[in-house]
Amino acid sequence: LLGIIYILTSIVYFFFLIAWLIPRFSRINPSAITTCILQIILIPIPILISGFILLFQGWRLDPILQLGNLLLFLVLIYFLITDIIIKYRN
Repeated sequence: LLGIIYILTSIVYFFFLIAWLIPRFSRINPSAITTCILQIILIPIPILISGFILLFQGWRLDPILQLGNLLLFLVLIYFLITDIIIKYRN
């Protein structure tokens, strides 16, 4: 279940960042555009890979490793929500 949530979260976050960047592309300075493009590329890919690992190999993982992934997921959700809130305010 956690693997599926990782996969869906990375896809939604990817499309959210693209939808946020397109209307603001002409108003943002080049360094901020570079940072946003790097964020679009580098953030969802490890989450997506982790989701596929958990989806296909999750039943073999130790319970303490699954707990660690759950805690990592909660931190990830916190950062995604704060990022979305900050971007919508601006």
